[in-house]
Amino acid sequence: MDKEAIKKELIETHKSYTDYISSLSEDKFVEKKNNGKWSAGQQLQHIFLSVRPVNFALFLPKFLLRLFGKPKEKRTYEEIIKTYQNSLRNGGKASALYIPKSVSINQKQKLIIDLTNLIMSLTKKIDKLDEEDLDNYILPHPLIGKTTIREMLYFTIYHVQHHHKAIVDNSN
Repeated sequence: MDKEAIKKELIETHKSYTDYISSLSEDKFVEKKNNGKWSAGQQLQHIFLSVRPVNFALFLPKFLLRLFGKPKEKRTYEEIIKTYQNSLRNGGKASALYIPKSVSINQKQKLIIDLTNLIMSLTKKIDKLDEEDLDNYILPHPLIGKTTIREMLYFTIYHVQHHHKAIVDNSN
C-alpha cells in the first residue's frame, strides 16, 4: 500500500471500529466475559494506548528514528499479519504499557473522540513523510520486532480490525 492507501485504511478501519463501539449498549460496553477477555471499553482503551506511541514516533526528528537502526528487510501487509498472529499463538500478550485499566461507560465518548483525534493526527504526520521514509526508518514493536514505519502502519490497520472482530465475537 502506498501512503495514501494507508491513510485511507487507517481512517476507515478506525471509524468502523468506533462506530461499532458507539452502537454498543452500556452493558455490552462494560461487560467482561468469563473467558478473561477484555471488555469492549478496555479494548477501545487498548487501541488508543497502541496508536499513541506510533503517533508520537512520527513526531520525532528522523535522526532520532535512526537510533532504532536501519531496516534489514521489508515485509508485506500479509507477512506482518502472519507474524503477529504467530506471536499471539505462541503466547504473545500485550505488555504492561498497553494493558487497559477498568473502563466505565462514562469514558466511552471521550475515548472514542480521543482515538479519532489520534488517528487524524497520525495521518497528518504521514503526510509529512515521503514513500521512502516509510521504508527507511524502523520502529520497535513488542510482539513483531523491528518494523519499518510502513509495516507499523500496516500493523495499526490490522490491529484495530483484530480487536473489532474480538468485540463482535465476544458479544455473541
